[in-house]
Amino acid sequence: MKIGLVLEGGASRTYFSCGAMDRMLELKIYADYVIGVSAGISFGVSYSSKQLGRNRSIMTDYQHKKQYAGIRHLLNGKNKSYYNLKYVFDDIPNRLLPFDYDTFDKRKENCIAVVTNIESGKAEYIEIPADREFTALRASCALPLLFKPIEINGNLYMDGGVSDSLPFEKALSDGCDKVIVLLTRPRGYIKGYEKATPLVKAAYKKYPEFLKSFLNRPESYNNSIKKLNELEKEGKAFVIAPKDVFGIGRTERDPKKLGKLYDEGYNVCKTIEKELIEFTK
Repeated sequence: MKIGLVLEGGASRTYFSCGAMDRMLELKIYADYVIGVSAGISFGVSYSSKQLGRNRSIMTDYQHKKQYAGIRHLLNGKNKSYYNLKYVFDDIPNRLLPFDYDTFDKRKENCIAVVTNIESGKAEYIEIPADREFTALRASCALPLLFKPIEINGNLYMDGGVSDSLPFEKALSDGCDKVIVLLTRPRGYIKGYEKATPLVKAAYKKYPEFLKSFLNRPESYNNSIKKLNELEKEGKAFVIAPKDVFGIGRTERDPKKLGKLYDEGYNVCKTIEKELIEFTK
């Protein structure tokens, strides 16, 4: 039985998933395959390296600091991203809060970041190497308007959520028999028109295929939720979703507010852990 773990993005809202993943680590529930989008996979690598509590430490000790994020980093010509790329993807994992590269490198499961090719507008799936660059994570997290495109092997990539927000179909096509899906929106959420759409149209007019994927994202997301609900009825998917996100947006950095989301994820997972354990058998 091959179990996949699918991680939705959502930037700061993904701390819900961090709480759920920490409870899964406590229960020794280890997926055979991990795939995620944006902050989902950025935090998901700590699950794959089995570093219980590491994501919580990022939340409490680093994310609220000026070095982590802010408009000044977006306006910095060397960074051009709302998040300080060197601080987030270099200083923290390589110096301040060491990432366990050895455990990650020895893992048996796949660990895959979803990215969007800015030229084709299509999703691509990158196996994350145990290097110290985390380039695939940078690309998967590259939200339109808030990040510069990230170059990998001569191609430019952005937020994986633009092209495949819920990559459970990729997990199943790669051989997973069942999938655990961590959502960052409550059940019943319907994605609609994004307020930033006019700005995105202006900023990426040179990339029509990327824009097409961005504009089709609400329909694609809502269709994916319908398919996921069917898989859940068939017993092939186990969905863990927050009951409430407490009004927290993508760029929230207050540790107390984010802590509520983390606790929500931990407690929701704890409430259904017997069913989750049974699902993985």
